[in-house]
Amino acid sequence: MARPGSGLLVPMNGVGYPPQNLARVVVWEWLNEHGRWRPYSAAVCHHIENVLKGDARGSVVLGQVDAQLSPYIIDLQSMHQFRQDTGTMRPAQRNFYEPSSAPGKGVVWEWENDNGSWTPYDMEICVTIQNAYEKQHPWLDLTSLGFCYLIDFNSMSQTNRQSQRKRRLRRRMDLAYPLIMGSIPKSQSWPVGASSGQPCSCQQCILVNSTRAASNAILASQRRKLYGGTAGSSGTTGTLGGVRQSNTFAGTSLWSPTSSSSSANHNNISVGGGQSKPEQVQSPLSSANFPCSPVMPSLSSSHGHHALTINGQNNLNRPGTQRISMGTTRGAIPPGVPALPVKNLTGSGPVHPALAGMTGILMCAAGLPVCLTRAPKPILHPPPINKSDMKPVPGINGMRRKTKKKHLKRGKNPEDVVRRYTEKIKMLPDEDCTICMERLAMSSGYEGVLQHKGIKPELVGKLGKCGHMYHLLCLVAMYNNGNKDGSLQCPTCKTIYGEKTGTQPPGKMEYHVIPHSLPGYSECKTIRIVYDIPAGIQTNEHPNPGKKFSARGFPRHCYLPDNEKGRRVLKLLIMAWDRRLIFTIGTSSTTGESDTVVWNEIHHKTEFGSNLTGHGYPDPNYLDNVLTELSAQGVGEDNLKD
Repeated sequence: MARPGSGLLVPMNGVGYPPQNLARVVVWEWLNEHGRWRPYSAAVCHHIENVLKGDARGSVVLGQVDAQLSPYIIDLQSMHQFRQDTGTMRPAQRNFYEPSSAPGKGVVWEWENDNGSWTPYDMEICVTIQNAYEKQHPWLDLTSLGFCYLIDFNSMSQTNRQSQRKRRLRRRMDLAYPLIMGSIPKSQSWPVGASSGQPCSCQQCILVNSTRAASNAILASQRRKLYGGTAGSSGTTGTLGGVRQSNTFAGTSLWSPTSSSSSANHNNISVGGGQSKPEQVQSPLSSANFPCSPVMPSLSSSHGHHALTINGQNNLNRPGTQRISMGTTRGAIPPGVPALPVKNLTGSGPVHPALAGMTGILMCAAGLPVCLTRAPKPILHPPPINKSDMKPVPGINGMRRKTKKKHLKRGKNPEDVVRRYTEKIKMLPDEDCTICMERLAMSSGYEGVLQHKGIKPELVGKLGKCGHMYHLLCLVAMYNNGNKDGSLQCPTCKTIYGEKTGTQPPGKMEYHVIPHSLPGYSECKTIRIVYDIPAGIQTNEHPNPGKKFSARGFPRHCYLPDNEKGRRVLKLLIMAWDRRLIFTIGTSSTTGESDTVVWNEIHHKTEFGSNLTGHGYPDPNYLDNVLTELSAQGVGEDNLKD
């Protein structure tokens, strides 16, 4: 049934924050690596609010309410989420919504991901979708919120305007988020004084309190330097204090500077720990309304008034989602404070990623100030390139290959394949058959299991190249258990007989030269390889025939130097692609996901301008190593035509 009314374009202007004396719904959120605020579940938010009532300066162990969040704690003073096993810190915030909005009613909107599971929208998107749904709009355009998606309520689908890809979405009911009454708590400087009552003695709280104590010491030192020579001055205009910011917490301030003014006639916005005077006008969305919130990035002023500006916009009135957008200005590390990387992905540094964060905390516990810095990000891709700049690789025809699913030598029965690569042995050595583990002088362990005309259980054969000997019936059993492509591989030395093929799903491979150089190969350009394999259904050659398989991270971009050796490697990779040996379907070693497309023991370089992950350049041994891996798959340089 079609929904009445016209569609909805999300307006760029909207109502502001609800009045201070009304009830409001609390949603706790954390900032992900893409700069999006992701909401915690309603159950987690209730848990955080309960802890907040008891000790507003304490910490929250998220694993107490959600087992999947067991590594995480939230420090309510710094408003940061801390992961104990890696040392990663992420900003957290306490956001407020109307009681009649989606979180107040327990409504959750979700979209279906590639894995077939459901992912909730960001809370601001969820509120917007629910608002349009309740007004019976047939569709909703999310472009003005920064997303090129069109929501269709009739088909309950989400369509990407650029790729035209359509996904299912659903609306479900869950626990309503916590509701609070009264005014929003006033802001407070961070760090604040010691909390009252007996401190918690659990390990998580000890770690957080140690960090807090060291941060207090840093703050006191910085304040002495900043205000030591100007303590007696008066009549200064309202400016932000020049306190240095720490990189510890993803670019937000470790402590909050204050805003002051000598004139009571100005309309000031109190930021950080400043107390608001009665004549001051406070924005409902300013950081003064959020306990322990990060510092606003800018405070523009003029002679007659002060205005709060974030990212060049006046944020007193935002769209109906009633939220605030925080800037992430990176400040300098205070002088004399050692920097310790939280994540040291290169492996060349002195500390393991998880130990980096823990070491910093232990140094803080000992009274030593330390800043946990963010590691450099890997450079995965080259600068943008026009299609006209992509050139064919010299000496290689074409720029694209598609997988051709061959019916490889299906006409040959297993006995013929085994006989082709072996010769019968009459004088049997006193050895075991390494397939069935029976003596060669005895019958094959597959006697009675397999019945093949012309091959008796006691017959033994020797492989032509390597000379290893097995029961012929055992070799037939091994062949039947493989890809049945007309090739054999010695189980002892891995020597390949015939042309080995794999089980790579259908897809395409592109390759071209781009006008950029790899680290360590400044004298030549770069060959870029692009693999693209879509998700699909497994066939009889795969682990679970008839079941869906996923294809994560495609298209995958890989890089080779455009020199003689790099082109030789590319020719062999093309041959391996044609034989379906580059990828297979199995279990990912990085995510643990099963029934997904994974690399098949031929390593590729997927990092263009750095080597932080170990999959980039410079790596002087890579080309030789990949040639060895290709040879192990039966794709050797002797296969290349001159």
